[in-house]
Amino acid sequence: MLTTLRKAEYFELLVLFFVQGAAMSMWFVPLGPILDAHGLQAIKPIAFAGSALAAFISPLIFGAMADRHATPAKVLRGLALATAVSMAAVSTAIKFNCGPWLILILIQTFYLSYAPMFSISSALILARLEDARKEFAPIRALATFGWMVGCWLVSALSADASSLAGYSGAAAWLAVAICTFFLPALEVPPSVANLTWHERLGLDALTLLKNRDHRVVFITAALFNIPLAAFYPYAPTHLRDLGLTHTSAWMSLAQVTELMATFSLGWLLLNWRLKWVFACGLGFGVLRFALSAMNEKYWLLAGVALHGASFALVYITAQIYLGQRVDAAWRTRAQALLSLMGNGVGSLIGYLGTGWWFAACARPAGTRWPLFWGGLAAAVAAVLVYFLTAYQGQKRGT
Repeated sequence: MLTTLRKAEYFELLVLFFVQGAAMSMWFVPLGPILDAHGLQAIKPIAFAGSALAAFISPLIFGAMADRHATPAKVLRGLALATAVSMAAVSTAIKFNCGPWLILILIQTFYLSYAPMFSISSALILARLEDARKEFAPIRALATFGWMVGCWLVSALSADASSLAGYSGAAAWLAVAICTFFLPALEVPPSVANLTWHERLGLDALTLLKNRDHRVVFITAALFNIPLAAFYPYAPTHLRDLGLTHTSAWMSLAQVTELMATFSLGWLLLNWRLKWVFACGLGFGVLRFALSAMNEKYWLLAGVALHGASFALVYITAQIYLGQRVDAAWRTRAQALLSLMGNGVGSLIGYLGTGWWFAACARPAGTRWPLFWGGLAAAVAAVLVYFLTAYQGQKRGT
């Protein structure tokens, strides 16, 4: 049973994740259609890759700051305010056709403040929970539900291809900043007087890679994100090709199975070995791309829906794994390193690589969708084989 105080804290954390999930989706989901509608298709792979470039820089730096110099809530507040301002600037530049290079620079500026926030808030929440296996999943589910609400709001405003989505997202990030004033405080260890630049930049987190299983989890996250990067840039395009409008709302089908998987994680982590939870998520990843490759409306929607379950069973399980297996003094840097490997290394290769793969599959008569999605299904299958052969894991009871 949660005490009255813990119930209040728990509610505050639920609200934080809900609002943050909505703010994230109101930019990321409609970005591809917005660029297409303003004649900026050529910069779409680079625009999405901006999040990956930022993930190389921001998470470790701000993660180290949140571990050593300031409370995570204060760091999160400053980043949320910066994200709101930069999102409004990007939306304005797109609306008034300010030129692709200026738009890309503003998008990159936005991602520098956007990239570290989810890892910091996840670390803050995991630090407050007595049993992350039981308590983290319902909180994380609120982020998923918030993502869905953000998608529905964008479609309800008919802003699936409009810069209005960006302005709405900026308002949501202001709400995130307000939420941080109500978060429970975490003690910050006294700053070490003689920190090296290596430590100040958070690069000491790379020592976590010396542990075999940690290394396999980080590498799996990076490899998994390569084919995953095709989802938001190109699934809306395929939906429109098949005659479906309000693409942001249709894309929220992914969050339905993500919610189901997230609520199942508590039971799964208590009854299954972590290895098989990861493997199940990767298996769903193979299936979701294989279904999309059928190039039929309902098969594509089924593939979109399975995306959420695949993501949750891989990425959220990885977050819980780090919360359990990594020392508390490294918690924010560990989550930041996961963000760097998945959203940085994996997504950078993924956005550029799948952009090339999409161009290779494009023909004057239309995109060869079965080839496009089928190739990505084979890529996830290769990641599954790597994980099953490389991960050892702790035996039950150790």
